[in-house]
Amino acid sequence: MSWEFKSPHPHFFMIVLKITNASEVMASKLGKFLESLTPDALDQSTIEDIVLKKLVENLQAEGLKGEVASVRGLELEEKELVMHEGLRVRRHHTF
Repeated sequence: MSWEFKSPHPHFFMIVLKITNASEVMASKLGKFLESLTPDALDQSTIEDIVLKKLVENLQAEGLKGEVASVRGLELEEKELVMHEGLRVRRHHTF
């Protein structure tokens, strides 16, 4: 007897992107002094917004259609996706 996984949506897949250096990128763009005045949460949100915008532009240029989202409460740890309480979509774009 063999077992085969059959996805209800065989043509859908998801890519999870974890940004780990938002503060460093903000510091390089703004300078150390201005970066020290901005909270890390603002750095992360700003970088996420920039990445989502560029990602959508590049995927559209390749003719791809889909959705991208910035999600709070979901964490990538090694090969595991960990869902935390308060899971929510912060930003969503359809392209």
